[in-house]
Amino acid sequence: MSQLPNTLSPLSISGAWFLDDQGRRVRLRGVNLGGDCKVPYPDGGTNHPTDFADHAEVSFIGRPFPLEEADEHFGRLAAWGFNCVRLLTTWEAVEHAGPGEYDEAYLEYFRSICEKAGEYGLYVFVDFHQDAWSRMSGGDGAPGWTFAAVGLDFTLFDISATTHVMQYKYDYDDPTPRQEKNYPTMTWSQNYRMPANAIMWTLFFGGNTFTPNFQIEGQNVQDYLQGKYLGAMCAVAERLEDLPHVLGFDTLNEPSTGYIGKPMSYRHLEASEDHPARVAPGPAWSPIDGLAVSQGVTHSIPQLGFDPSVMAIVPKGEFEVNEGSIDIWLEGHKCPFQAAGAYHWTREEGAVPSDENFFTHKDGRKLNPEADFMVPFFNAVADAIRGIKHDWMIFAELDPFRGVNDAGFPKGMPARTVNASHWYDIITLATKTFQFPTAFNPLTGKTYEGAEEIEGSYAAALGNLKEASHTLPEGDGPTLVGEFGIPYDLEGGAAYEAWAGGDHSEGPWTHHTIALDLMYNALDTLQIHSTQWNYTASNSNDLRIGDGWNQEDLSIFSKDQQADPEDVNSGGRALKGFVRPYMRVCAGTPISSKFDRHEGICEISFETSGDGASEIYIPSLQYPDGFALELPVEGVDAELDPARQVLIVTATSAGRVDLVITRPEAG
Repeated sequence: MSQLPNTLSPLSISGAWFLDDQGRRVRLRGVNLGGDCKVPYPDGGTNHPTDFADHAEVSFIGRPFPLEEADEHFGRLAAWGFNCVRLLTTWEAVEHAGPGEYDEAYLEYFRSICEKAGEYGLYVFVDFHQDAWSRMSGGDGAPGWTFAAVGLDFTLFDISATTHVMQYKYDYDDPTPRQEKNYPTMTWSQNYRMPANAIMWTLFFGGNTFTPNFQIEGQNVQDYLQGKYLGAMCAVAERLEDLPHVLGFDTLNEPSTGYIGKPMSYRHLEASEDHPARVAPGPAWSPIDGLAVSQGVTHSIPQLGFDPSVMAIVPKGEFEVNEGSIDIWLEGHKCPFQAAGAYHWTREEGAVPSDENFFTHKDGRKLNPEADFMVPFFNAVADAIRGIKHDWMIFAELDPFRGVNDAGFPKGMPARTVNASHWYDIITLATKTFQFPTAFNPLTGKTYEGAEEIEGSYAAALGNLKEASHTLPEGDGPTLVGEFGIPYDLEGGAAYEAWAGGDHSEGPWTHHTIALDLMYNALDTLQIHSTQWNYTASNSNDLRIGDGWNQEDLSIFSKDQQADPEDVNSGGRALKGFVRPYMRVCAGTPISSKFDRHEGICEISFETSGDGASEIYIPSLQYPDGFALELPVEGVDAELDPARQVLIVTATSAGRVDLVITRPEAG
């Protein structure tokens, strides 16, 4: 794979588009790099047992891949038509050794990875990733010392049932492919509702409001935690400030707002006018449940599940938590919310709310989690990184369980913000089954018949995300879907079994390809930017491993399928679902884009300014015998750059251009 020169210019924002230094509109189509960046290298994945005792000594050098492998992987991504990566790092990767102790060797490595991406024509925006706060609380992101800083003992989280950690629940001696009985698939997300997570998020975003007297090293807990987080982000930013292809920073992957906005005794058992959020399967904790359990109380928590008789998520009984009465607060530390007057204890009732509206109101005013807590954080991120490079963009995400909803983004967002919200077909993601040709969504009760209706449902959901961009500061802004994708271990990993059995055809990947094709069709219809989740260089076809984190497996590449290292496509999964033609640079204004995968017909329309060259990616994977071009407009020339698989279109005058790309006729 030949290395390409870095000719990337900085990008700016104009409405829904990114502009290069020639004023051309650029569409970003990228991928997240990568799923295993959540865990240390080389053996930090959740498929390896650990008690996290070494959390201060770990290293993330080698994530997303060792530097000597960078040419291979970036060359592959460029060949597959991507022009952007959402490059993952974590707070833990930068500052695992202790507060203010940055891993300088990792920072040098991370810069080298960014440099190499640019050499292959890939723009970069940096994602400080987290899920469920930290590895020690069942996810990834924050360093272990953050728990000790606030007074929590993470070694007690599992035994107290205050979070759900795969490394404690998984039986590593059991050869069962996927251990549903020990760690049901996709249950890591339930950690957000559990005390260890909710306490940390509430302090991170709301310490000044809810625990004003909780000080760490002379600072309020919120200022301390956010200050350390921003310090780690700036340590990365300082290494990248001179790289023109680095666009900016994601604010924080899928942040939670913890208990903020929730009445003390409220359990979300059904949606209502006051609490319209979708009800999800799993435990229904109230704030007082969590705060009591964290102090050693044994409690019964309602469990929600899908009931096919009523086609809804309903209570399915209760389960006992913290049966050992374990207090997760370190010796000498007490719950700061109790100290602030949120609740008190009685002999008869145990923990009792002192103020039912403790997390919902302040000084008689109803609190808004987004406007009152997320917006100040977004501006703090913007101020921090723009103090290093003034024109960096902000890729903003709200609490994914609340989403951008009908109100969009709140007022006061930073300038040059990109709507980087995430979207998944949640049923496919959670069940690892793609329903086709008939799809039923038990969360909405809707049934979709055939590809057209399923694609329409995707377009409607993504269209709602795009609408939220109209509430950004400039009156509009780019929508870049920061994450979307599919599990590749659909149907119990049937495609892996077929591969192992010698079937290396496209057949076992049919449903994967259809699902991705429909998603990209919807993105094309809406002309939305995107970064698919994800590319994991270390991915394995083992259902116990996948991307190396909590049995997830959404990687578009697997080393276990790399039969021919000399073939750029070897190791790719369902390639025809996402390696597809699109206009990546437009010297004018894009109008529409449509690709029919079966017929090989790509139709692109745009208004040309008559000045500059437009670029259309046309993959040989879809057109192995070349392509025919219909360009019924005089004064428009087209020339193929075969090394980049890019058609360069130039026009001598302004006007509309409608071009059609087809496969050549046989014979």
